[in-house]
Amino acid sequence: MFKRQEYTLPDAEIRCPCGCMRTVIGEETSEQLEFIPAKLQVLVHVRKKYACKACEGEMKTAAMPPQPIPKSNASAGLLAHVAVYKYQDALPLYRQEAILQLSGIDIPRNTLANWMIKAGALLQPLINLLEERLLAHPVMHCDETTLQVLKEPDKAATSKSYMWVRVGGPPTQPIRLFHYAPSRSGSVVSELLEGYEGYLQTDDYAGYNAVCANNDITQLGCWAHVRRKFVDAQKATGVKKRSGKADMAISLIAKLYGIEKRIKELDEQARYDIRQQESVPQLVKIREWLDRSLHGTLPKGLLGKALSYLDKNWRKLTVYTNDGRLCIDNNPAENAIRPFVIGRKNYLFSASVRGATSSANIYSLIETAKANGLEPYGYLRQVFTELPKATSVDDIEALLP
Repeated sequence: MFKRQEYTLPDAEIRCPCGCMRTVIGEETSEQLEFIPAKLQVLVHVRKKYACKACEGEMKTAAMPPQPIPKSNASAGLLAHVAVYKYQDALPLYRQEAILQLSGIDIPRNTLANWMIKAGALLQPLINLLEERLLAHPVMHCDETTLQVLKEPDKAATSKSYMWVRVGGPPTQPIRLFHYAPSRSGSVVSELLEGYEGYLQTDDYAGYNAVCANNDITQLGCWAHVRRKFVDAQKATGVKKRSGKADMAISLIAKLYGIEKRIKELDEQARYDIRQQESVPQLVKIREWLDRSLHGTLPKGLLGKALSYLDKNWRKLTVYTNDGRLCIDNNPAENAIRPFVIGRKNYLFSASVRGATSSANIYSLIETAKANGLEPYGYLRQVFTELPKATSVDDIEALLP
């Protein structure tokens, strides 16, 4: 948006010393950025009433469009604003309450929290469609992190719950789905992967193993996790001159990543071909080095643990070379879950199971929208406006990010 401001000479300066009047022959322009604070306005919905004066029959009142939260003073735009501030910008509701008060608007944080719970529940049909598409694509990444829920059935307020994330979908239509669960058990993995067939990339959490073994799911390991363990071992030595086993491991792994950097923008077949030509021989070198190094290293130290981790996960760590669609590490899932981790540092916990579930839905829509190049506020505002009006699956599908 541009606003043009023009400046002219005072009348006394327009007259030239020779006596003639100066005329405009051009202009010089410069630009500044002006900040206009956000503003709230009251939308007054006026529903006209109609009656027949002749027969004094039934009175009719014009209907309002369906609202995201019926009988609430929260518009679609305000709901989108609060959601983006909390779930994208990690601004807790108590701070949003204070900011609104500065504008003379008194909305208690309990009300804001209730709005977010209802907004998250409203999104469930979209989440269901996204999950169908996620499970239909044969490549998926998973990760999980802790979450504290204060009011959880049969659990202490200080106990751990979990926020899971699944990343997948076609490359041109990526999907990021969050899921709250009270535990990290294998039953949660079974629920998240029900009906899924294909590749699954995760860290070394054993909860995935049984589900993958009992279904048509091929597990992939994460080279980023391997590298971190050797970096920790390297730091523990305290030696500035790098020439130990940890340094050698990091150097060998760096060559794998160098190949990935070069082929990142190529098509699937080209990535597969180059991995077969270059990555597979490099993996052979790493395996030979690993076999030599395992027997001469104490297993309880950081280096020994790093070598054991690499050895234990070797089969899963080499799968990525078999298909050009696959990644060398689980960074897609770790990057997807990072906004939640940042937000958790600010608002610390969810008060209820409903709140945690709604948070998962809103995170899913925001992160999927961002992954598809959409601006979250504009997208959520459209969803909160149009989704209450949806009467068919086609109407809901039209709102997918």
